[in-house]
Amino acid sequence: MKLFRTLSGPKNLLVRTIGRRYFAATPEEYAKRNYANNEAEYSTVISSLNVQRRYYLLRDVYDDMMLDGVKPERDTFHSLLIGTMKGARLQDAFFFRDEMKTMGLVPDVALYNFLISTCGKCKNSDQAVRLLEEMKRFEVKPTGQTYICLLNACAAAGRVDRVYAIVRDMTAAGLGLNKFCYAGLIAAHKNKEPVTDDVASKILELVEQSKGWSAVEAPSDIPVRSMMGMSEEELYNIPTAEYVFRRGGFLNREFTVYHVAFHACADLKNVESIDALLEMLSKDGKTPDVFILMQTMRCCLYSEDLQRGQKIFEDYMSSGKPPMIELYVTLVEGAMVGYTPEGMQLAQETLVNMNSRNFFLSPKMGSELLLIAAGEKTGGYTTANLIWDMMQARKITPTFPAVQAYHDGLKVREIPADDPRLQLVTQTYNNQRKRFGGGAGMGAGRP
Repeated sequence: MKLFRTLSGPKNLLVRTIGRRYFAATPEEYAKRNYANNEAEYSTVISSLNVQRRYYLLRDVYDDMMLDGVKPERDTFHSLLIGTMKGARLQDAFFFRDEMKTMGLVPDVALYNFLISTCGKCKNSDQAVRLLEEMKRFEVKPTGQTYICLLNACAAAGRVDRVYAIVRDMTAAGLGLNKFCYAGLIAAHKNKEPVTDDVASKILELVEQSKGWSAVEAPSDIPVRSMMGMSEEELYNIPTAEYVFRRGGFLNREFTVYHVAFHACADLKNVESIDALLEMLSKDGKTPDVFILMQTMRCCLYSEDLQRGQKIFEDYMSSGKPPMIELYVTLVEGAMVGYTPEGMQLAQETLVNMNSRNFFLSPKMGSELLLIAAGEKTGGYTTANLIWDMMQARKITPTFPAVQAYHDGLKVREIPADDPRLQLVTQTYNNQRKRFGGGAGMGAGRP
């Protein structure tokens, strides 16, 4: 019961932390407010925070462990590193690595893989390379997964030269390229700056080359116990990572290379390449999954082809397949590109339609849409107001950047100071500004 109360909200955890650190307490009072007493209980708390995506609290829990004299085991450090990786908290990741060494525990290959992956999420390829060198100094033998983590970390930073150097090292060591390697190669070309004229043709070429890969060539060599329910897509920072466990035909994991290629072309707003990929997929006798449809919609909408993007959405919704909220959100987001009257009207109609079918915005989806809608400089701010109202109806508070943008947008409009909406948004903004220091996003820094 104490553990449930602790995890019900971050304030409870922080209040208990402050209470224990700065005020004397009797043993009875201490036992009443303490949320964990041993390594197993602390591990449960850490796992729960990871599930709830409260990665910013991991350092606080670790500090409490130290104050309680509880020594973390290797598996606990695994959980801490996975949490920092998922939250892209590079500073915390290296803190835990150093703490592990201080306790006489040499990081194993799985932990180094998590660290390299975190570097990839933070686009810090230099640090990722230094970690590989550190592994060699400590005689921790890199595995195939280590090189794929490193490859994708360098790809995230657009370091094409490093990516191809890693590929050469892998082939020299007798390791074949699997779908995640080709995904990294595609991402490297897409992320390289400045964008080259031949990037689209390179992507299509790599998709064609990838058709010869074999799953046997690059086996998974992190034990399942160390992965703790994490997918390889998440470990390698593949765009489909958050959708891996979705059902209803949302994601065909055999399409990994296609997924990354479609995602890259959508980011590049290259409709011709999207069409070429669709043709390749058709020639292979395969049908696009929902993720591919999302990327096709994104590409069309980002290219301001509102009609085609809307038609893809309507064709899917009338196909009899399970409706997906991600398609609604993709259409709303894309319709707001350029803030045209037609697009903003479509965004509003889609939101109302979505709500009427009992699909509701998650905190992440709502915050991202509000942040975009708040950028509308002219017009009645109807879309932003609608998104705010939908989140308020579900008692969801948007992230600080979204609230700040919405607040700033309201302030520049001729709205009376005693307007109830403006007062509520101002109050929410002031409360979050005190907590996050005027710039960090929700959970972006340590409280």
